[in-house]
Amino acid sequence: MNFTRRSLLQAAGSTALLGATGATLAQSASLKISHQFPGGSLTEGDFRDRLCRQFAVELEKRTQGALKAAVYPGSSLMKTNAQFSALRKGALDMSLVPLSYAGGEVPETNIGLMPALVPSYEQGAAWKTAEVGKRLAKVLDDKGVIIVSWIWQAGGVACRTRPLVTPEDAKGLKVRGGSREMDMMLKQAGASVISLPSNEIYAAMQTGAMEAAMTSSTSFLSFKLEEIAKFLTTGRNKAYWFMLEPLMISKEVFGRLTKAQQDVVMGLGAEMEAFARQEAQADDRRAADVYAKAGAKVFDLDAATVAKWQAIARDTAWKDFGERNESCAGLLAAAQKLL
Repeated sequence: MNFTRRSLLQAAGSTALLGATGATLAQSASLKISHQFPGGSLTEGDFRDRLCRQFAVELEKRTQGALKAAVYPGSSLMKTNAQFSALRKGALDMSLVPLSYAGGEVPETNIGLMPALVPSYEQGAAWKTAEVGKRLAKVLDDKGVIIVSWIWQAGGVACRTRPLVTPEDAKGLKVRGGSREMDMMLKQAGASVISLPSNEIYAAMQTGAMEAAMTSSTSFLSFKLEEIAKFLTTGRNKAYWFMLEPLMISKEVFGRLTKAQQDVVMGLGAEMEAFARQEAQADDRRAADVYAKAGAKVFDLDAATVAKWQAIARDTAWKDFGERNESCAGLLAAAQKLL
């Protein structure tokens, strides 16, 4: 093939132009952050929405406007269960979503809502730098997703018909557990399980399709379940329901950022973790107060009751998870080292 001097110069010019455009793209970007929770403002509303908004403001400030972010609450950008898959493909930039919602796609993520495996905020916080956290981060990285903020939330049970405190109380109740593993424990205790995202709990409970729902304290408040529930088992003292609800970024999108921008994203994400824990614990207390004020009977768990649930979980959910594949077995063993 013959190349003229002009064609070579044109090709070189095109390459230079392409390089310049690529650099500009890397230095200036607008990210979309999706989540399923009700929208608010920087200072009011669901703390998970506020966290995303604060992240967006700080991101723009620390990158001198090169990186901006828009927050899309209430599954307004895409359906709740489509978020994780969209992150993996680079079709969504960032999302704050319960990790266990991805369990059908990546079995290992079910460990993010494994009954009684995380009994306290202290233990949840230890995951990030412990073996279990490193293993989980590697699984997600291999699937195209990076955790920016490790966020743990305690939860409990809101019931319409009768209290659900001990395993004996579960018999015959129609309950939403929130994950495959939580459902396994409930089934063993005699409950009928219902599967749906937290933003659909209110309607299901209102129609009677579901009598009780397990979710985070923040969701109990945000979705106004006190309007329907007559009983609340809180997460303010002890809890066997702890959910990993991280802020995540698509690995593909992260890879397009400059090194300095990547450092800002990850540094900011780490800073947000203290805010998340403080607000999650405040919501544990707030939920109890709000439900009591609305006329619901409020119950707390003690260590002995949590141990009863843990015994069921160990023989059902933990066992099943550990047998799914070698990776799940490794994660479970690593998590148990922190118990």
